[in-house]
Amino acid sequence: MNENKNLKNYGAKALLPLLIFLVLYVGCGIVFTVLGTEDPFWQMPRYVAILIAILVAVIFFDKEKSVTEKVDIYCENAGKPGVMQLGLMVLMAGGFANVCSQMGGQESIVNLGISLIPSYFLIPGIFAICALISTCIGTSMGTLATMIPVAAALTQGAGLNPAMAGAAVITGSYFGDNLSMIAGTTICAVRGVGADMKGKFNVNFKLALPSAILTIIAYAILSMGSGTQAVEAGSYNLLTIIPYASTLIFALMGMDVILVLAISIVLAGVIGIAIGNISFFGWAQAVSSGMESMFWLAVFAMMISGLVGFIRYYGGIDWLVNVVTKKITGKKSCEYILLILALVLCATIVNNVMAIMILAPIAKEVGARYKINSDKLACLLDIGACVAVMIVPHGTGAMMAQEAVGATYIEILKYQFYPLFLMIFTALSIQFGSIFSKFKNKNENENESEIKNESEVV
Repeated sequence: MNENKNLKNYGAKALLPLLIFLVLYVGCGIVFTVLGTEDPFWQMPRYVAILIAILVAVIFFDKEKSVTEKVDIYCENAGKPGVMQLGLMVLMAGGFANVCSQMGGQESIVNLGISLIPSYFLIPGIFAICALISTCIGTSMGTLATMIPVAAALTQGAGLNPAMAGAAVITGSYFGDNLSMIAGTTICAVRGVGADMKGKFNVNFKLALPSAILTIIAYAILSMGSGTQAVEAGSYNLLTIIPYASTLIFALMGMDVILVLAISIVLAGVIGIAIGNISFFGWAQAVSSGMESMFWLAVFAMMISGLVGFIRYYGGIDWLVNVVTKKITGKKSCEYILLILALVLCATIVNNVMAIMILAPIAKEVGARYKINSDKLACLLDIGACVAVMIVPHGTGAMMAQEAVGATYIEILKYQFYPLFLMIFTALSIQFGSIFSKFKNKNENENESEIKNESEVV
């Protein structure tokens, strides 16, 4: 693919538009948080902040080119096939999640989980249910909104440790946000670095599963003696869970994600209409409403891709890659640095999707230099970003849980075992690498050839 190349190299100055966006969006959010303003990160909307950054890139750089020419550069990068595919995927994922919720699937998963879990195993069960729901519906926010009230009720009704219950909901909700094939974070990470969806899932699963098992064991040990009161589960219909199961099965079979989502959306409609939970037009409206809820991500993906295109065009990506590369002593240090960058950036902007979209182009270039498996790259970005939003005090999950269960942030943080185990297993996989040995990068030979050619030219 041919990309526009600028003869002028602004170096670090090319990163100014991105810095302006972060200062406007994150800086204002932090200030309004300190002031106690409601919805602090919406006072300076992300769209306006990034629009200002884009205008700075258009107006104040490369004045020899006309505004029209620079807008063409923006549009070329904003409208890349990968970005358009990402937009379609997240819109369909939103439609699927909402139609399943409207036809009773989400409620069925919650009630089925509660009915299968003994009362003395409730806190490990809360984590397991949240992990299952978030993997099926592909959104931490949907899981948090559904399960935090349930956890709060169980805390009061069954005598559970409120801080532990809150931690179980938060970490279980982000388990699926990191792993689900229809989660925005997963889609962005995979498309951003050119990975394979099934391959990324396989890599990620080998880290998430042992981490989840150890978390469940830890919760089971610490919650012994609590949860002695019986808790009644609501009704559920196994038919409404079929669309969720089909999504996971088809995706693991290697089917294209867009086709998987299309089949699952239709299947959810057919089942919902057949059991009388939704009408045809109700199905259509539910899909539309779900798609609308994801418009922000589709639009923001285009805007950030266009902005990153400017930064690349002005030499900022090359400069940043060179700076990062100087800190890298080998493949392992490269992987550690990318993981930490994802964690730090996401902790700063408190949005794992945005953090991944910003870092993906850099990770792709640096990963190619060190011949890092593309599936592994996607996994590292996704894990770093999701761990950050689990543990930061200003994250949505932490704030919702504190208010609902009546525990402080520090009390909840003490019981957040899953992100700790996940980071340990990720570090072990980087250090020893055996867990990834069978997942050879499909583009590795091409990368080796490109690196060899570059070295020959130099």
